[in-house]
Amino acid sequence: MTSLRGRALRSPGLLAAMGQSIRHRGPDSSGVFQSPTLGMGCERLRVIDLRKCADQPFCSPDQRYRLVCNGEIYNAKALRKRFSHYPFRSRSDVEAILPLYLEEGPEGLRELDGMFGLAIWDEASRALTLARDRAGEKPLFYTRIGDELWFASEAQALLLNPAVSRELDKTAVCQYLALGYVPEPRTAFRDIHKLESGTFGQFTDGGVSLSRYWDPETFECSTEPANLAIPRLRELLEAAVRKQMVADVPVGIFLSGGIDSALVAAIAAKEKPDVATHTFTARFADASYDEGPSAAAAAGLVGTNHHEIVIDEKALAEAHQAVTDCLAEPLADPAILPTYLLAKEARKHVTVVLSGEGADELFGGYPTYLGHSLVPWVQALPHTARRTLQAAVSLLPCSRGKVSIEFLLKRFLADVERPVAERHLSWFGTNAHHTLASPEISTAAMADLWNTKSAPQCMNGVMRLDYRTYLPDGLLVKNDRATMMSSLEARAPFLDRDVSAFAMALPEDQKVRRLTTKWLLKQAASKWLPQSAIHRRKRGLSVPIAAWLDRGLRPEVDRLLATDRLGRQELFDPLRVQQLLAEHRSEKANHAKALWALVVFQYWLERWAPDRAH
Repeated sequence: MTSLRGRALRSPGLLAAMGQSIRHRGPDSSGVFQSPTLGMGCERLRVIDLRKCADQPFCSPDQRYRLVCNGEIYNAKALRKRFSHYPFRSRSDVEAILPLYLEEGPEGLRELDGMFGLAIWDEASRALTLARDRAGEKPLFYTRIGDELWFASEAQALLLNPAVSRELDKTAVCQYLALGYVPEPRTAFRDIHKLESGTFGQFTDGGVSLSRYWDPETFECSTEPANLAIPRLRELLEAAVRKQMVADVPVGIFLSGGIDSALVAAIAAKEKPDVATHTFTARFADASYDEGPSAAAAAGLVGTNHHEIVIDEKALAEAHQAVTDCLAEPLADPAILPTYLLAKEARKHVTVVLSGEGADELFGGYPTYLGHSLVPWVQALPHTARRTLQAAVSLLPCSRGKVSIEFLLKRFLADVERPVAERHLSWFGTNAHHTLASPEISTAAMADLWNTKSAPQCMNGVMRLDYRTYLPDGLLVKNDRATMMSSLEARAPFLDRDVSAFAMALPEDQKVRRLTTKWLLKQAASKWLPQSAIHRRKRGLSVPIAAWLDRGLRPEVDRLLATDRLGRQELFDPLRVQQLLAEHRSEKANHAKALWALVVFQYWLERWAPDRAH
């Protein structure tokens, strides 16, 4: 918190409470600096240099600049060598930011290699600099209250200030219902904003200046042939895993049955053959959701100390309660529940985990990319043939399994004639925005989304759209919040600065080649993994929500989506919601994604905006 005009802060006593509200992110120490016009605090998880001297905030030798940072700086060693004259007080990776800032100012932040949400205060110019990492691995929220700017790693810390309105941003709510997350820079609260990933901003009494230092749209396509790209990618992946394994605490790996995490585990085992690596996997009773056998096979290949966490409806309910209590932003990705349970178990053994996030967006791993390549073939069919195909697919019986062929075909054909961006976000999204009471709000909110995100014209453009939307606002929110709730730090080697830059420049046919996704990554993986592990069917961590809504969660679904309750809220069309619910329960259709988005939103209202819930 800071007064940009130099006036005394109106609620300085809230700084300690703000820290307490996010102490799960860093239970090892609480550091604060307070003056009449500035309050900065850091709840620290000690990972690099476990001594007290490495606790934050840091200040420059002349006391002009003060720094707090959540995250890890992977090129800190190189920065320390470059600024060897600087009077460092610790071995902290974060402290290496200060001499860089002193020499180059905000522009120097472009040189940081890591995941971070940081704030630097300049007492002389009364300017606050906020910055986030390239992909958005670490969060940063802010709000302006008169001449004061308040910022925090999670939104609930800002909500402690009674001056911060809990009025909903209806555009953000609609976009959440459509996508399952709120796209940056909005949040569900009108007065709270997210600093966008790959951006730094300078805040002064005169206003704000935002600069994007990492823009996926600026990368030109490489002409490097595949036979040279494969060894180069191998070098980059090895370097990324090596950098991200640096810690003064134990490091483990979230292991699924797919290529991404298996590849990370294989490289990690090679980098530290003398250390028994811990890997963690979720198990489900439903075979279509269970990655246990394939993950165990991957662990056996690599030789890790493997842990399996069995997840049932009781465990999911407990996880859902914990997430609802802690997550001050609606997120309709049910995978946050098993991720939280995995993190809770992993924290008993390690303090840091590596994961495979980012590989799909960077190297072309999602089945939707194949869907786009098939669209021209379907669009070329005569109108009558398309309608006949749609009618035939509509007769397929509804499946409750994970990403069934029936579900994919129905979703594919329902959106096949829409523009590329709309089609893609619909395939990925929850599509619950059709339940809103006001179609005008829905239309305006979606138009706002199209206007702020450039329309993709090619397959690489679709992947960049995922990188700028689903990755920072959905997938990485899930990963960060679920792990940090258990004071576990998650790192994603595929989102390494150099790996990302390399992938951004790859031509499309080195990512998706005919019906093979992640083609180049699979070629590179052959150095470490057998073909059986490389070509396993992609699953992804998820939850059997469709059945849970009808079984253990049924009473809560009936309560939360009751017609009279929704009518009083004046946000939704109760009849449309009941229609979705009836079709789902009769197994006429699988509306699990839309219904889950509605249920999560209702829980979120009760916890974080109770005046709007009843």
